[in-house]
Amino acid sequence: LIDLSLLRFISAELTRGYFLEHNEAKYTERRERVYTCMRIPKELEKLMFFGIFLCLDAFLYVFTLLPLRVFLAMFRFITLPCYGLRDRRLLQPAQVCDILKGVILVICYFMMHYVDYSMMYHLIRGQSVIKLYIIYNMLEVADRLISSFGQDILDALYWTATEPKERKRAHIGVIPHFFMAVLYVFLHAILIMVQATTLNVAFNSHNKSLLTIMMSNNFVEIKGSVFKKFEKNNLFQMSNSDIKERFTNYVLLLIVCLRNMEQFSWNPDHLWVLFPDVCMVVASEIAVDIVKHAFITKFNDITADVYSEYRASLAFDLVSSRQKNAYTDYSDSVSRRMGFIPLPLAVLLIRVVTSSIKVQGVLAYVCVVLFYCGLISLKVLNSIVLLGKSCQYVKEAKMEEKLFNPVLTATPGKPAGKQQGTFKSTQGISTDENGSTSVTNQPVHQKENMPSLLVTSNSDQFLTTPDGEEKDISQDSSELKHRSAKKDLLEIDRFTICGNRID
Repeated sequence: LIDLSLLRFISAELTRGYFLEHNEAKYTERRERVYTCMRIPKELEKLMFFGIFLCLDAFLYVFTLLPLRVFLAMFRFITLPCYGLRDRRLLQPAQVCDILKGVILVICYFMMHYVDYSMMYHLIRGQSVIKLYIIYNMLEVADRLISSFGQDILDALYWTATEPKERKRAHIGVIPHFFMAVLYVFLHAILIMVQATTLNVAFNSHNKSLLTIMMSNNFVEIKGSVFKKFEKNNLFQMSNSDIKERFTNYVLLLIVCLRNMEQFSWNPDHLWVLFPDVCMVVASEIAVDIVKHAFITKFNDITADVYSEYRASLAFDLVSSRQKNAYTDYSDSVSRRMGFIPLPLAVLLIRVVTSSIKVQGVLAYVCVVLFYCGLISLKVLNSIVLLGKSCQYVKEAKMEEKLFNPVLTATPGKPAGKQQGTFKSTQGISTDENGSTSVTNQPVHQKENMPSLLVTSNSDQFLTTPDGEEKDISQDSSELKHRSAKKDLLEIDRFTICGNRID
């Protein structure tokens, strides 16, 4: 006590030492987190770039290949008596789905002529800034909700129209499903039109206050996301939703630019007036996505390599849909995975383009034909490049063997377990010859000494990309857990709906 004094205390504070190497593991982990956050922008933008071109491919399909496929299907239907009824089916299932898509597209396009875009613009412009901000938020939520239900309506229509039927009376069930699909596409197109109109009003406001408020809505999204617990499957779902949202915003900006250029008689000088606002919207969207994903990965200890796994899973969807006997069309696969349904957006874009651009004279029609040929060339080139990159990503992820595994499907009306006694189709954990565990929806051979272990999740039962290190029996071995995590994530069901839930 005699040695204690204020001078001695200050001296001890000034000369006290500490050694960081005594807690090496802690500080190494913190440094790795910093490195991970620095890698997030690059890895995330790679995934976004690949995903946006996937959406572009599905979107261009509606304008380019779908009309040609509808024409071929109608030609087969008309010339069918020339070949005789040798086949039980009048049309192949894919041709029936193509005709349904084409008819829905045409009907909704003519229905959109009864919606006055100019009246909607002036009606929205007369509202106050706060009202428009609330309306825009409500429209975003409604778009996600109606998208999640819309693909189910279309899938129900496709299956009802193509499923084997024993009685001719059963074909009547296609009619109510068809009207539901038409109503959905029409309402969704109107919803997107209101979004585009609200964005157009924000662009044309004098003080840009509405545009600033609408952009601040993106930063509110950070608050609602980064402080939640995320697993790898939830982050994959969010990444798909962000890809769909970014591509939709690009199309909305294109619609806004078309409408504004029409109002100013296609004066190119006005395009440079819109350019700063467009760049500001795009930059804010990119910045919000980077910050959101950086902090989500930081708070949930997820490495940046997970985005390459997500990209490989999207590539696997593309490659598997290109097989000869694929289960579904690629555009529908993208719709289920990302929640991006191209039909309503295509209806709106066609409506805006036809009302903004007047085609008169032979030269104008020649330009339209050349433009259509250019779109087909762009679609084919984009598909070839995407297929090549997808094969590369699948090969790097060592997923080639999954493309050629035989899939056992149950006969309609019979349970899957009765087809073969030695095989069991289940979505659970299968143990391969190397001893690693994986989650798969493929039928696996159940041996006597390998009991089936099911993975259950209360909030994400329909997702097939669970974290194996958190949910299965590999928790006791950290080394096995680390080794099996990547493999489990890549065992992805290409028919799941990952982009349609809201968390």
